[in-house]
Amino acid sequence: MFMSNWETPLNEKNADAGADRRTQLRDRLIDIAQETVAAQGLAGLKARDLAAAAGCALGAIYTAFHDLDELILRVNARTLARLELALDAAFVDAEAEQALEAMARAYLSFARKEEPSWRALFEHRLPPGAPVPAWYADARNRLFSRLDAPLAQLLPGKDATARAALARTLFSAVHGVIALGLEEKIAETPPKLLDEQLGVLIRLLAAGLMMESARLI
Repeated sequence: MFMSNWETPLNEKNADAGADRRTQLRDRLIDIAQETVAAQGLAGLKARDLAAAAGCALGAIYTAFHDLDELILRVNARTLARLELALDAAFVDAEAEQALEAMARAYLSFARKEEPSWRALFEHRLPPGAPVPAWYADARNRLFSRLDAPLAQLLPGKDATARAALARTLFSAVHGVIALGLEEKIAETPPKLLDEQLGVLIRLLAAGLMMESARLI
């Protein structure tokens, strides 16, 4: 069948317009989901409510995202980006212990300021067997990389792989103190006491790492 010269460009134009609409819908849904999580936590995120707020059909969500898990990960990626900025703003080019304590306190401040969004980072679970998307893993790993410089000061004999593993351990320790402190499940933890406990933890960890470094020399 003969195809006129203008048909292909028109089809391409329509395809571009459709892609633009999907992009706009994606951004709108992420914005709405982000606001919902910030106000109500992950439990407040419902597909029907999202569709109603975005002014789209329920099924349209799944033309913009593979599933609701992807949408949640996009929201969480934004939270990670804000946390990354907070850590960078707090980082001090000083002794390793001071740098670690500054970042730990920045993490605590972020958790207090954006608690529902912060909790969503850890409450969300992918279905069993579902892989973590590479783009999300990269965003998460960038946070751990912030710990590499001070750890390299404390443990100059450790290679990058060992420091990366240690960064995750250090993060887990700090996160555990903050999470339990904010939840007050073990004991009542006033803000001042939690601040003090965090400082003590970092100093103990730094001292232990320096002892480990001396042992390896």
